[in-house]
Amino acid sequence: MRLFSGRAYPELADEVAAELGIPITPTSAYDFANGEIFIRFEESVRGSDAFVLQSHSAPVNKQIMEQLIMVDALKRASAKRITVVLPFYGYARQDKKHRGREPISARLMADLFKTAGADRLMCVDLHTSQIQGFFDGPVDHLFALPLLTNYVGSKVDRKNLVIVSPDSGRVRVAERWSELLGGCSIAFIHKTRDPRVPNEATVGKVVGDVEGMTCVVIDDMIDTAGTVTKAVDALIEAGAKDVIIAATHAVFSGPAIDRLKKSRVSEVVVTNTLPISEENKFDNLTVLSIAPLLGRAIKEVFEDGSVTSLFDGHS
Repeated sequence: MRLFSGRAYPELADEVAAELGIPITPTSAYDFANGEIFIRFEESVRGSDAFVLQSHSAPVNKQIMEQLIMVDALKRASAKRITVVLPFYGYARQDKKHRGREPISARLMADLFKTAGADRLMCVDLHTSQIQGFFDGPVDHLFALPLLTNYVGSKVDRKNLVIVSPDSGRVRVAERWSELLGGCSIAFIHKTRDPRVPNEATVGKVVGDVEGMTCVVIDDMIDTAGTVTKAVDALIEAGAKDVIIAATHAVFSGPAIDRLKKSRVSEVVVTNTLPISEENKFDNLTVLSIAPLLGRAIKEVFEDGSVTSLFDGHS
């Protein structure tokens, strides 16, 4: 087994390496003056089972290109099997055509990794499950759900808990949250989105009874935080006693931090699939480590075990 890390998020790679009890393979990586990327591995990788970890944080295109070059280098150096580990899958929101003359960039991403030489993908909480079908090979879709529910369940009174989906499309995820937390109530927020305007949605009314309850707004990512903070306001106005936000990917673009700080939310719970700079951390932010999950999944793949077993049948 060999673990390789791009330059996007070496701290997460160090955590995963510690979980596996192996070192990260030494790699030379630098940028040329015009922005081109150079990669060279400092040790032989012939015959290895290679796991290439890179989170697609900003600047996303650079991180993707670096990972593609790493995969190509491993293929040409005769690695036996190459697994691309994507804690956050770039372009995942572009998984379908909303109108004519648009790309399906999430599919293009999968094609690029296959062409580069990837045998397998490992991702955490894809924006939509259909992305698994874009890659011509095995895809291990990992879930942060147990990690998030265990934490939230330890902090709140489950009898007065409502799981809130930010839109009707994630109600099934809310149901899974409810199952793991003992069958608590579910609500969702009716929202509309103009496909011509990125990162902006109109939040409508709350569907479900949240009066006097603690609400947990769940989502796969927080980008600019516009939608989720509007959801918090809608829930408070509908009589919610307390609101927690729980999401896997802390993208935190543009005004996100300012919006979250000014929001009436009591706690924001995320995982570390993406790096969060010190200036983007705030008092009521809780960051849970995804490294133990990635480490266990990598070990199962390496030993030809069952990744599905990590989620009690959910996969």
